[in-house]
Amino acid sequence: MASKAKSVFSVSSIARAGLIAALYVVLVFVFKEISFFAFQVRIAEVLTVLAYLDPAAVIGLYIGAMLSNVIGGLGPLDIFFGSFLTLLAGMLTYSTGYYFKKYSARNAFRYGGPLLGLLAPVLINAFGVAYILKIALELPYFPTVISVGIGQFIAVYILGYPFLQAVISRGLFTDKD
Repeated sequence: MASKAKSVFSVSSIARAGLIAALYVVLVFVFKEISFFAFQVRIAEVLTVLAYLDPAAVIGLYIGAMLSNVIGGLGPLDIFFGSFLTLLAGMLTYSTGYYFKKYSARNAFRYGGPLLGLLAPVLINAFGVAYILKIALELPYFPTVISVGIGQFIAVYILGYPFLQAVISRGLFTDKD
């Protein structure tokens, strides 16, 4: 019996991951002035909400973050560790979405689940990116956690949550793979 779970190795999943990675890089490049350093609102992080619905988004976000961090100029620490933070946050966001979709009512999946699931990119990046900036730029850690966290909150909750609601209401990223 075939599984209804999405395969991240199907042609359409690979295409979605590639499109998300490309869009992430473009958004970072277009908004480069506010995408890096201690106070950043990385507009591309709006796309992290797609990981709530689709495992292909996790891969796309990881690749997009890795390529974007090359633009950032903070070197291998940001390219590899910063991208790993995005991968970890995406996996936790997807796991939350998967859990809510499988074990809860439709409204919990649509409204409550994202409120919990989108916390991962905010917290992981706030603490992790602040650590990178502490090492690379010798910035004070806890004030940087707060400033990066505020920027992540803006990108993920203020901009991303409504985007996710629009994606869900239009039936995009459904299990039709």
